[in-house]
Amino acid sequence: MTTSHDDLLPGTRRALLHRIAVAQSEGRTPSLVATVVRGGKAVWTGARTSVPGHGPDENVQYRIGSITKTFTAVLVLRLRDEGVLDLGDPLEKHVPGTGAGEVTISQLLAHTGGLAAESPAPWWERTSGSLRPELADVLGEQPFRHPVGRRYHYSNPGYTLLGALVEELRGAPWEEVLRREILEPLGLHRTSAHPQEPHAGGWAVHPWADAMMPEPAEDLGRMAPAGQLWSTTGDLARFAVFLAHGDDRVLSAESVKEMHAPAAPPETAELAAGSSYGLALQIVHRDGRTLVGHSGSLPGFLAGLVIDMEDDVAAVVLSNCTSGPPVFTVAADLVRIVAEAEPRIPDPWSPMAEVDQSALELAGQWYWGTQAYGLRLPADGGLVLVPLLGVGRGSRFRANGDGTWTGLEGYYAGELLRPLRRPDGSVSHLDLGSFVFTRQPYDENAPVPGGVDPEGWRGVR
Repeated sequence: MTTSHDDLLPGTRRALLHRIAVAQSEGRTPSLVATVVRGGKAVWTGARTSVPGHGPDENVQYRIGSITKTFTAVLVLRLRDEGVLDLGDPLEKHVPGTGAGEVTISQLLAHTGGLAAESPAPWWERTSGSLRPELADVLGEQPFRHPVGRRYHYSNPGYTLLGALVEELRGAPWEEVLRREILEPLGLHRTSAHPQEPHAGGWAVHPWADAMMPEPAEDLGRMAPAGQLWSTTGDLARFAVFLAHGDDRVLSAESVKEMHAPAAPPETAELAAGSSYGLALQIVHRDGRTLVGHSGSLPGFLAGLVIDMEDDVAAVVLSNCTSGPPVFTVAADLVRIVAEAEPRIPDPWSPMAEVDQSALELAGQWYWGTQAYGLRLPADGGLVLVPLLGVGRGSRFRANGDGTWTGLEGYYAGELLRPLRRPDGSVSHLDLGSFVFTRQPYDENAPVPGGVDPEGWRGVR
């Protein structure tokens, strides 16, 4: 029922077991299996089941529903990184004639294309994909529900279009491309489009009685890129490590990090709840942590994958019931238990290997008007701008190789930081998107807003 627990304390292991036991009992699910990852490896697996002695382990397949979308998104980003497409391309450029071609690829990834949440009746999750052999059958006569790009509206048909995009540009079925480009390189040998033994059966649990009924497992056909996959907690644990850190055989760390960034405008309720959506990843603020991941459901199954990047902890929870335990919340709780009980020990501080003297010259205190800032030079070679008095906009910057720096986050994301030098080569001031930063507040020798008043600073009697 469990893998090695050597890396976690006994109290932590018991707290994890207690959480999934409560989830299985209160959620009235036939079985529930979970795995926790820390520092890039699985450190705990636990399971609860209604059949004594037959608990699932990390190698038993469950259907993972919409976590499939994250796999599809990785295939699309690979095409982008190869220069085959741009995320700003309209779908029509690559897959013509869909009737939804004005939507861009990034909008499909972030569910901002305005497309319907579901395909036309009958309900695609409970009927054979053979009923929807063409994209037109998935989209219907009126595919849009909202203006393109105006709001976040989760769309399963949107990911069918992304699957068709992958097939068009790769010249092979989505399932084949997925296996070749993601599953095999990452060693996800227990992830597949169709169930492979051992696998759990899907069940519906009666809402008012402790009785069950088996759920059918339909082949979703064209809708497969939105929710077809079966997997295990062992494979999804490895996939979580990839989603956290990247793997150059599949997708770089930089591109994976792009998936974590909010890409869709949240609704008011979502904003209040601290949730948003990136490129095929949900982003949730919970218990003071920022979590990324995805949930999934299909008749008979529930799935959740959650990653805490700061603490380098992830959790996967799989269950075989149509409705029951809140598996995404359970996964988030498993992450919290480990992060709180055994806080991450930071890596030892070490100095940079080489010091760039021109960058070192920029370090220290600066002022934008009267607001004080500090500019630090960390070992990774970038720059970090931080407000010193608790007010102001901060950002990290990367070097461009020509003496300038580009902002990476917040207000200054994409903005250019340029050091301006005096005739003797010393730094006069910094220009950050036209904002002037000086060594003294309102330096009279600097451009606007320097030397605002010729009489300078004064008191008032």
